[in-house]
Amino acid sequence: MSVTPTTRKRVTTRRLIDMKAAGKAIACLTAYDAITAGILDGAGVDVLLVGDSVGNVVQGHDTTIPVTLEHMIYHTQAVVRAVEHALVVTDMPFMTYQVTPQEAFRNAGRLMKEAGSGAVKLEGGQRVIEAVHMMTDAG
Repeated sequence: MSVTPTTRKRVTTRRLIDMKAAGKAIACLTAYDAITAGILDGAGVDVLLVGDSVGNVVQGHDTTIPVTLEHMIYHTQAVVRAVEHALVVTDMPFMTYQVTPQEAFRNAGRLMKEAGSGAVKLEGGQRVIEAVHMMTDAG
């Protein structure tokens, strides 16, 4: 008997939408480094979040406020280098998206271009909707 391994495709936002529509479970876990990211990606995790909680877990802060955009770029780069299939999503840290929608757009672009993130995560409701529209309209 021969066994043909299934080939996993890279997870994209479009694929996540399709998975949700089909009622499939979506696994998302946090990674801050290449070792953890490689293990989780190899285990079949769909989404890896590079969280600003790196400030608590790795840097030893009691809050995420000291985490900078440069920290997030660095940790995202490490995660991206280890991933073959999972979608990498990066938290936008404090004050990288709250000032203006244009600044949020520019910082999201840095996370995607410089760090290789497949998507960004920001928190808020109506106050960030213009920034979210700018990002999604750009692709």
